[in-house]
Amino acid sequence: MTDVLGICESWVGGIVTVRREDGSVVEIATADIVSGKPVPPRPSLHRRLDDLQADRLALPGWQPVESEPLGEWLLRASGGFSSRGNSVLALGDPGMPVPEALAQVTRWYAARSLPPRAHVHPDRPEADAFTEEGWSVYDPTLLLLASVAKVTRKLGPHQVAEPRHDSVLDEAWLATDDRAAKYGESARAVMEAGEVTFATVSGERGAVLARGRGAFHGDWVGVSALWTDPAHRGTGLSSAVLQSLVSWGAERGATTAYLQVVESNDHARRIYEARGFEVHHRYAYLVGAATQA
Repeated sequence: MTDVLGICESWVGGIVTVRREDGSVVEIATADIVSGKPVPPRPSLHRRLDDLQADRLALPGWQPVESEPLGEWLLRASGGFSSRGNSVLALGDPGMPVPEALAQVTRWYAARSLPPRAHVHPDRPEADAFTEEGWSVYDPTLLLLASVAKVTRKLGPHQVAEPRHDSVLDEAWLATDDRAAKYGESARAVMEAGEVTFATVSGERGAVLARGRGAFHGDWVGVSALWTDPAHRGTGLSSAVLQSLVSWGAERGATTAYLQVVESNDHARRIYEARGFEVHHRYAYLVGAATQA
């Protein structure tokens, strides 16, 4: 005798179907069942993470083209593609007085013809040092976390489409992402780095109807670049892509899913919260005073 732990998806014709947390499916004859009981989902470890730990754990999901440590800070540059790929992660001790660190950050980005940008937590003292030097906030952002099991349960097993998975970006994908297309090879270098997948739902003529990117590292799966063609929104395609990405991560051992959303995007936040994600913390991007328009 043995146990099977998972979500009961069907009980039909003398067969019970159970989906395990890793995404695998087990079929059990009802005649073989001795006992069963409801078990709450295993809590994800993300609930015990502080804000700094969470941001550092999410780092491998969006790898910059170039990086360099500055004490506990991390300088990142990617030819201008994305704030995450072109800002100093200013968390912790830079190993020198903060005013000196700010000057070094500015010089580092100037040497790469990029505006100096920073990723900070608004309630930490280093954030005050930036604003005192005239840096200004843009795009306050939320990190949302969820257990893979919870997202899987919320989305359910039945989806309207089965996305295709690729390990590299193709031209059809880029045609739906103006920002990635603008930065070309820099965008490819960031988005294709690490263990990643690109989930795509295509129409009859090959046009992309919905897509998203997944990145697996440690026991986390990061979800980004979710998009649905406006003409097909509300049809369930985005849920199909999200479920496909989370399942892809679960097959590799992910127990925690995460994504970032701009704080002002209330619509996206509500959608993700309905699918099991919760706001873990808020962070912000800053831009140096000399580069403000």
